[in-house]
Amino acid sequence: MNGEVKIKRALISVSDKTGIEKLAQGLADMDVEILSTGGTLKTIKDAGLHAISVSTFTGSPEILDGRVKTLHPKIHAGLLARRDNQSDLETINEADYRLIDLVVVNLYPFEQTIARSDATDAEIIENIDIGGPSMLRSASKNYASVTVVVDPSDYKQLLKEMEANDGATSLEFRRQCAAKAFALTSRYDTSIARYFAAATKEETEMFPPTLKPSFTFRSGLRYGENPHQSAALYIADEYKGPTLLDGQILSGKELSYNNYGDLDSCLDMLLDFKEPFACVVKHANPCGAAVGETIAQAYKDAYDSDPLSAFGSIIGLNREVDIDCAKLLHETPFVECMIAPSFTKEAFKLLKRKKARRLLALPQIAEGFPTGYVVSKYIRGGLLLQAQDELETNPDELKVVTKREPTPEELKSLLFAWKVVKHTKSNAIVLAKGNATVGIGMGQTSRVDSGFMAVKRAGGRAKGAVMASDAFYPMPDGVEVGTDAGVTAIIQPGGSKGDDAAIEVANKAGAAMVFTGHRHFKH
Repeated sequence: MNGEVKIKRALISVSDKTGIEKLAQGLADMDVEILSTGGTLKTIKDAGLHAISVSTFTGSPEILDGRVKTLHPKIHAGLLARRDNQSDLETINEADYRLIDLVVVNLYPFEQTIARSDATDAEIIENIDIGGPSMLRSASKNYASVTVVVDPSDYKQLLKEMEANDGATSLEFRRQCAAKAFALTSRYDTSIARYFAAATKEETEMFPPTLKPSFTFRSGLRYGENPHQSAALYIADEYKGPTLLDGQILSGKELSYNNYGDLDSCLDMLLDFKEPFACVVKHANPCGAAVGETIAQAYKDAYDSDPLSAFGSIIGLNREVDIDCAKLLHETPFVECMIAPSFTKEAFKLLKRKKARRLLALPQIAEGFPTGYVVSKYIRGGLLLQAQDELETNPDELKVVTKREPTPEELKSLLFAWKVVKHTKSNAIVLAKGNATVGIGMGQTSRVDSGFMAVKRAGGRAKGAVMASDAFYPMPDGVEVGTDAGVTAIIQPGGSKGDDAAIEVANKAGAAMVFTGHRHFKH
């Protein structure tokens, strides 16, 4: 069936009653007959609107404490009957049934219930919706004839559709709504399956026996990594933490596939620092990072780390961008995007002058690093999951392995460099002075090559700097690259058969070396 379908009868039964009075009023104004149940029926009638109870419509009372009310042939026949199938319509007429053209349903709050620490098993079971998903699936299957709405944010668009089409909805709108409904029931059933798979309610099922990730289409992208590759953006239905998809593009053109990848790496770094912090990211790697007393100082030091690599970069800041910081940012040559919790009016007015430069505001940056999450990586035919890297290094647990201990100033820089190396692709080497990087080497197949890269970028600033390595040194040559350039202190995991040789090189150079006992690979 193609084209528009006029809505004459609607069934509304919602747990989340946000906006339901306004929706019911809009439907009533267009002479739509409203069927409803329980609390939703009461809400609609309390608003002074007419609605018919489902029990009256079906001729059957609610039974089993409300467990059975919409599971009735009159309901599902009214939803599943094909309007272009004469046999279906004759069956409906012979049985004295009525067609239902619109279903507005959201489900019992199962996910919210299991999230409560005081919820009992009996309460959780009662919040497994049966009739709601059944109606959604019936209506969605018959989207050619029936409109199904599960999201309160779509109520406005529904009424707009009907007002523009003399009480009808378009096929395209109905198909989009059906997709949302199936996504909701899929996510809902997955949550229930996870609950039953857990040994107890309290058990955290990080890696369930089966996994069915649910994503909803957000938008198409201009292209992928390269112009000849098509691409699209999806949003995870269950993710609750800080995400770029909650950000607001204040200025500039739409984000690209590569922008999202770089920005996500940038966001990881921003969330990991509590002090005013700025980073300059290129190809998902930091080319500069710094902590400062002000966000302007942090950015200046981060940019100065490697101005050459900063061309065409993503810039991240974990504090509101003020006019002092904005002036520095504005002077920076070509920048793809800037992300921060917010921008002052003065800062925004200045930065938006460059029309192609994207400004992204994400207030959740101020929330800090979320814990308890898993990260994923798709491979051909499969999916890799792991707990995210939340390990914090305790300064008191560092093991000094050289004759000389690091000074308090060196120790502070070592811990800063160690935090930056966590967000740098392996093999990763970070050189830092104070609370700012001066040279970063990353992504090389040889740790020595990463060291040469970091030293080259630091130039004369390598003298007196500290060095961090994301993994141990199996050979002393990587340490020599740093000490020959003037590095005075080194932080690394330790644990290699070559530790003694590496320590000997550090001792000969008069450098301090500490072991963390853990590594920070990022592939």
